[in-house]
Amino acid sequence: MRCGEPLSDSLTVLTSMLRRRLEGRASGWLAESTSEIGAGVSSTRFASLISLASRFAPRRRLEPDEGEIEAARESLPGWNPERWTLLEAVRVGLVLAHLDPEDSAFAKTLEDCFRYADVGELCALYRALAHLPVGERFVWRAAEGCRTNMRSVFEATACDTPYPARHFDDVAWRQLVVKAVFIGAPLWRVFGLDERLSPELARMALDLADERRSAGREVQPELWLCLGPHGGERGLTSLETELASPNALCRRAAVLGLARAGREDRVEHLFGEESHPEVVQTARLALEGRHDQWAFRALSRQES
Repeated sequence: MRCGEPLSDSLTVLTSMLRRRLEGRASGWLAESTSEIGAGVSSTRFASLISLASRFAPRRRLEPDEGEIEAARESLPGWNPERWTLLEAVRVGLVLAHLDPEDSAFAKTLEDCFRYADVGELCALYRALAHLPVGERFVWRAAEGCRTNMRSVFEATACDTPYPARHFDDVAWRQLVVKAVFIGAPLWRVFGLDERLSPELARMALDLADERRSAGREVQPELWLCLGPHGGERGLTSLETELASPNALCRRAAVLGLARAGREDRVEHLFGEESHPEVVQTARLALEGRHDQWAFRALSRQES
């Protein structure tokens, strides 16, 4: 029996998704490799199998359906495989098939894989961390994933996963959030963001907004996710500055920021005076209470 409820539950969901998508040679190879890893393999062989997966599994999108996405969330709150590739799913399945993932030797084996992995392997390995028992063992490694400038690796570590929200301390958490804004990663996909807002994070976000304006650059819309009720008068002033922007996307983000700050009265006033239909629609939704981090998905250029 496997140790750790998240591992067994998410492995069941992952196995089901792979069975529906792999056939013939790929399915046979995965079954054999999973069995081999489950029986016990050397760290060298384990790393070799992680690498060899690219010969059998395509890099195309996993494309889970709504039922599979819901099953993933139920098995591990915060897990969303919507943007995984099939190859990543196969590699995560291999990691979760390890004979004893709670053993100290496993942590060393996994670290060896990280050390020599290419970008594709890194993404899969970082995605696997949330599904492993005793997750705090991998905090340093996850922090490394959040320090990278490779956006695909950063997103695999920070987005659509509960790992950082569960295991990062306040300093590492704030660094992750600011890094996401800085490199243009989708901050609304950082699970648990709304629950870990703070005055210090708001201050850092406002400093970044001031820096961008001083450089003559637009403020990223998702930066306003970082304030919530913690921006104070400085935050409200900065949001008002954003409302004067000719860019409707910036104004929409500022509307959500005001609602998140508890200024529905100001949003209601804007609803009556704004002429741009998308800004009006955003204000309407905000007044209906739809201004949590997921509301920013509609503002994301990546989702359009």
